[in-house]
Amino acid sequence: MAAIRSWTAYTFVSLYVLLVGPPGTLIARALGKARILFVLGHAGTEIGLRLAGVSHRLIGAERIPRNRPVVYCANHESNLDAPVVFRALYPVHPALRILFKAEMRKLPVLGRAMEVVGFIPVERGRRERSIAAVDRAVESIRHEGHSFLIFPEGTRSRTGDMLPFKKGGFVLAIAAGAPVVPLAVEGARAAMVPGSKVIRSGEIRIQVGTPIETSGLTFDDRDRLIEDTRGQILAMLGDELRGVSCEE
Repeated sequence: MAAIRSWTAYTFVSLYVLLVGPPGTLIARALGKARILFVLGHAGTEIGLRLAGVSHRLIGAERIPRNRPVVYCANHESNLDAPVVFRALYPVHPALRILFKAEMRKLPVLGRAMEVVGFIPVERGRRERSIAAVDRAVESIRHEGHSFLIFPEGTRSRTGDMLPFKKGGFVLAIAAGAPVVPLAVEGARAAMVPGSKVIRSGEIRIQVGTPIETSGLTFDDRDRLIEDTRGQILAMLGDELRGVSCEE
């Protein structure tokens, strides 16, 4: 059944992107209304998750600062993390932006749509371009009031242990003066094991930690900010995840 549900979800999402994506992107660009693509994106994501038998629950939403941009920081368990967190945060941030791997720009239709709505690609291993991406995100937060979702591990953990945190997202939060909101994602790894394309039904839980203010912090404080964020996520996840703290 899991394989059938997965195939159904993949087929739907592929057709949805191919049929709805191009006209939606053209209309959004012509009218300057990125929210059109966000509405379409949320609809397709929700239906795809339901077809796969995946539900989500946001715990502690009352802790999220209102009426100001924030930087959400989540652990990375599987390929389901981004769509599930994106969808779960809809009631608070229906137009949430994401820092994503530059390789995803190669995805047909979807790669272009992500850039049109203001998602920002990050090229790992290319320092100058990574800095430029962070600068773009800072401007997006400061001048347009957008909130961002980051996965500071940079990639999925294959072992279940939390990987080292990259520093770019925390530099972003400090430069923009936006609070960091830790998110602990549980259940995504069980629903979709890294390396497998089969999605198993189940509930994915997203716990919201205590926001960490960055006002007054400097770049010299980034390691402490990482430690505080990581500590909260580990505490919410329990003792299952352990690992080292940060990475250049």
